[in-house]
Amino acid sequence: MGGFISRIEDALGQFGPASVIDILIIAVIVYLILLLMRGTTAVYLARGIVILLAVAFILVRLFELTVLGWLVRNSFPALLIAIPIIFQPEIRRFLERVGRTGRLGRALFPAYDSVLDAVIEASENLSQRRHGALMVLERGTGLEDYADTGVRLDATPSVELLEGLFYPNSPLHDGAVILRGDRVVAAGCTLPLSDKVDRGHMGTRHRAALGLSERTDAVCVVVSEETGEISVAANGRMISRLEEPRLRAIVRSLFSATWERDRIAPRGLGRFWR
Repeated sequence: MGGFISRIEDALGQFGPASVIDILIIAVIVYLILLLMRGTTAVYLARGIVILLAVAFILVRLFELTVLGWLVRNSFPALLIAIPIIFQPEIRRFLERVGRTGRLGRALFPAYDSVLDAVIEASENLSQRRHGALMVLERGTGLEDYADTGVRLDATPSVELLEGLFYPNSPLHDGAVILRGDRVVAAGCTLPLSDKVDRGHMGTRHRAALGLSERTDAVCVVVSEETGEISVAANGRMISRLEEPRLRAIVRSLFSATWERDRIAPRGLGRFWR
């Protein structure tokens, strides 16, 4: 007992300001990782790994299992290699958010207001006609890789242009339209599909919008061809069955939050919209 107490006293004697800073840094990193994984399949993967390790550790302690103990001890180096592979999408998204710089200054917002109005009005018109559509509004993360999969336009956004691009049987109606600033960058673009297991009931457009929002900070507006419902996907989440007032409020709040985050703090430390 005395030896245990002496070891605690020695540990406390070594605890200083540097130790406090060290603990705070680790706590912030863990918090950001958990915040990033919230609402994604990575949460379930991490939970499964922790449960398996905890059960194995308890069994080793209770029954003194030599082989299992050796396996648990030697599995940590393998986990250090496996974790970046398993959580590659989440790690990539985290690094992208940390590395982003503010690109939508206040000077661009008056011009961008008209773009948002055109997207919202076109979505309402397409919804009434039940013409499927997928419009992507770029924010901080560049979407050049996805724009390269479509047809370059470099056109001024308008309600008529957006409705025409998604007219049934037109050459570009099946792909996504990417907008950057006050320009339509490309149409007919191919986006990555979400692999969330609970999204099987969604159509391809919705899965593509959700997939892109899981990998970037883009805002995706989707119009269902079957029901005419309008949905918005951002940061790995989707809100469906939107009427015009709520659609306008959500889209504008996303871009207002983006500008505020860029103005006040680095993008990587801003609040993740959920």
